[in-house]
Amino acid sequence: MATQQQVHPSLEKAIEESRIDPADEPSVGWGWHGQATKTFRIAGWFFALFLLLMIFNNIETATAIIYLCVSAAVVVGFLLIDIYTRHNRWNR
Repeated sequence: MATQQQVHPSLEKAIEESRIDPADEPSVGWGWHGQATKTFRIAGWFFALFLLLMIFNNIETATAIIYLCVSAAVVVGFLLIDIYTRHNRWNR
């Protein structure tokens, strides 16, 4: 016997817009599920660019350059995976 999860009436619109069943992911009923993803993407690209711009700082060793490049590549990798999964969502 499954119980119906109680959702505040003001959150009904957020649940409908997210198209996620509260039974699958209860956090959608709290109203913050799926919010601020665009902000995180913009911040990620800014952070990756910032890391690459730090190369032109007064760096004396190649190790620091390697760490900056690898860190920026990891951030860009996560952003590209996010783009790929958003683009191919219709396959699921």
